[in-house]
Amino acid sequence: MNKALTIIPTYNERRSITAVINSVLKHEDIDILIIDDASPDGTAEAVKNIMSSEKRVFLIERPGKLGLGTAYIAGFKWGLEKNYDYFIEMDADGSHNPETLPWFIKEMEKGYDLVMGSRYIDGKISVVGWDFHRLLISKFGNLYASRLLKLPYTDLTSGFRCYSRKALESVNLGRVKSNGYAFQIEMVYWIKNSGLKISEMPIIFYERNSGSSKMSREIVWEAAGLPWKLRFEMLKAVIKGSR
Repeated sequence: MNKALTIIPTYNERRSITAVINSVLKHEDIDILIIDDASPDGTAEAVKNIMSSEKRVFLIERPGKLGLGTAYIAGFKWGLEKNYDYFIEMDADGSHNPETLPWFIKEMEKGYDLVMGSRYIDGKISVVGWDFHRLLISKFGNLYASRLLKLPYTDLTSGFRCYSRKALESVNLGRVKSNGYAFQIEMVYWIKNSGLKISEMPIIFYERNSGSSKMSREIVWEAAGLPWKLRFEMLKAVIKGSR
């Protein structure tokens, strides 16, 4: 059976992390790696309490708040070293439903290298708890990035997704510098340009019920600038290749 690892970055998620971990553990073929950025609320201690009796839960503690992108890359590298086959990104705040995890695996087994959980597939909006302003930013941001990068997907910024080992090995993780929601866009871009198969499946996204939001002005600006940066790099590669 293929080995699957759910990677969950945390910062001040003590109130929700135990319930999230226990929900994931219901799926016997999926392990969990928590990457905690020195949460002052004691998130890491809550995880360690579970680890004392559960061998499928692992923890990486980092010295400070280093960002979403670097957390996932640390998790990818750890999982690759441990020979996992599937790598699932998931939030710790209750936004993503652990009951849908087997659906991701089933989709991956159809031969995909990345399956993204989409909030906007088939023209629908599957978001619970967002106001109109937040929804508008998300919808516009996804349309903006997909058009500029010519990526035919509805939810490039989704943080609920599954990668194959092949996908992560095809990407030079050292060159991925984005650290907020732009990280999700950049990973799709590199995997698509590696010629690998990508799919979307519908999910329902729930606004966080605890913890602190990772959204900031810097994260929004990073996501806005990334498509232009990638297009410029692509243009440089084309010019270089034509010489």
